[in-house]
Amino acid sequence: MLNEREIESCYLGQFIPVHYHHNMLMDGNRMGAFRDAIAHAVRPGMKVLELGGGTGVLSFFAAQQAEKVYCVEFNPDLVREARRFLAQNPNGHKVEVVHADAFDYLPPEPVDVVICEMIHVAMLREKQVDVIEAFKARYLERFGGPLPVFMPEAVVMAVQPLQQDYSFHGYYAPIVQFQETSAAYPGTAELAQPAVYSVLDFAGPVDKLIAWQGSFTVEQDGALNALRFVTKNVLSIVQESGGTIDWLNHYMTLPLARPLDVIAGDVVQVSFQYRAGASIPSLQAALRVTLAADADAGADDAVPAVVPCRIAAFA
Repeated sequence: MLNEREIESCYLGQFIPVHYHHNMLMDGNRMGAFRDAIAHAVRPGMKVLELGGGTGVLSFFAAQQAEKVYCVEFNPDLVREARRFLAQNPNGHKVEVVHADAFDYLPPEPVDVVICEMIHVAMLREKQVDVIEAFKARYLERFGGPLPVFMPEAVVMAVQPLQQDYSFHGYYAPIVQFQETSAAYPGTAELAQPAVYSVLDFAGPVDKLIAWQGSFTVEQDGALNALRFVTKNVLSIVQESGGTIDWLNHYMTLPLARPLDVIAGDVVQVSFQYRAGASIPSLQAALRVTLAADADAGADDAVPAVVPCRIAAFA
C-alpha cells in the first residue's frame, strides 16, 4: 500500500504520466532556457545532481560539460525512458540514472550544481520547496558546507487582476486556465499592473508558507472576475553581465466566484496564503478580493475564489 506521502505525491504531481514529460520535451521555451542556463552554470570537471530527472534531458545538457551527473527519478517508467534516451545521445554515459525518491536521495560525493525542476505555477502542486529544503539539511549533515548552486537559483511570483472571458461557444464555464506567456488572448483584459507577492531564494532557507496582502489601482473599467498568477524562474544569474537566464511558466488564471464591477481609479485589496506544494483549491479557499471602499464592511463582503473542488492536474 502507498503511504500518505506517496498518495499525496501521486495527486499533486510527483508521479505525473510519461506522456506529460514527452510534452515537456516539445516545450521550446522551457528547453531553451534550461539549455542556456545549464551551459552557463556547469563547467568542465563539475559534478551535477538532478532531482526529479524525468526523461533525463536536463542531465544530458549538464553532461556536455560536467564530469559526472547523477539523475534521480522515482517513476520506474521514466527511469527506463531516461536510460534509453541517454544511451543514444552524446556524453550520455556520464549520466548515472538513479531509481530513488528525491525526498531521500543523497549523492555519494559532494556536487557543484543541483538541478531541480519540480515547478508548477505559484509553486503549487509540485514539491520543489520541500525537496530542496530537505536536501539542504541532508547534504550539510553529510558533507558540510558550502551548499551547491541550485537551479533555479530563485523564483519570483506575481499576481494580477483580470477580466476573463469564460464563454466557450456560448457555454459559460469559469475554470482554471493556463495560458501561453507569448500569446495574445482577446478574451483577457488586464485591469491593473501585476504585483510581486513572493521571492524565493534557494541559496538560503525558504519558508514553505507563502502569504500576501496588497492592493491594486484599477486602470480601466471592467468586471474583475479572475486573478492571473505569474511565475518567473531565475535559472541562472549571469554575474558577468548582471543579467539572468529565466524561464517563465504558463500563466495560471483563477476565476472568482462573483465578479467585482470596477472603474478606473478603484483600489482593490487582495489577500491569500498557501503552502508551497499544496493543491490549487487550497489557494482558492484562502483567496479574498474586496474593493477598498467596502473593506470596512467586514469579511462578509469579501469575494472568494470559486468553491474548492477537485481539480485535475493540467495536461
